[in-house]
Amino acid sequence: MSKLVFAANWKMHLGPGQAREFMAEFLARSGPRRDRELWFFPSAIAVETVASSTAHRSDILIGAQNVYWEPKGAFTGELSVAMAKEAGATGALVGHSERRHVFGESIEETALKLRALVEAEMTPVLCVGEKIEEREAGATIPVVERQLEALEGLDVATIERIPIAYEPVWAIGTGKTATPRDAAEVHNAIRSWLVAKGVAPDSVRILYGGSVKTDNVSSLVSDPEIDGVLVGGASLDPVSWAEIVNADAD
Repeated sequence: MSKLVFAANWKMHLGPGQAREFMAEFLARSGPRRDRELWFFPSAIAVETVASSTAHRSDILIGAQNVYWEPKGAFTGELSVAMAKEAGATGALVGHSERRHVFGESIEETALKLRALVEAEMTPVLCVGEKIEEREAGATIPVVERQLEALEGLDVATIERIPIAYEPVWAIGTGKTATPRDAAEVHNAIRSWLVAKGVAPDSVRILYGGSVKTDNVSSLVSDPEIDGVLVGGASLDPVSWAEIVNADAD
């Protein structure tokens, strides 16, 4: 892919006021570049703030961290796709490891969210990845392939528009990072799974997420199998996030 993707997942941090301050600092430090695309996934109550702050930047896209598949109803605490879209989001994370392992999201629920976003002409970013015990058991590829089954039933053209983020659970917020070779091995397996479904191997952008920092981002994005990064903790500081998105491949 010609453009590297740098995606910031703020998780349960930065309300509207802090988000506004963050964006002012970040935008002053990082101008648009033709070779990369930036995504911000703020908290639900800060989506509109971040979207309005970046309306002048066509290289920046805003997404929700989670959505519910029903259009409306008695679902206290949930965020509909239409609500996220009205606030300025053009996409959403789906199947993030914390949704799976903290909140119990099933692969079937991930599939429902994917389809709701596709029907609304929004971009789902599908997250996949294994836990440490699964990796140590040699089950990384089977686990990831099972999670990819959320894409079953979608046509090839639709799948080609859905970025996939490989985020090994054991590397999220732990300081441990998969080596570029580790990540590339799983990315290659994801592409092989997609090819078996009729998808062109280079048509889907595959990101890496898991303790990405200023000192390892260049080596990660230098690997041809890695089309970008999904960043958590290091994206919460505007200075470090600007350094990350401005980093060039080794």
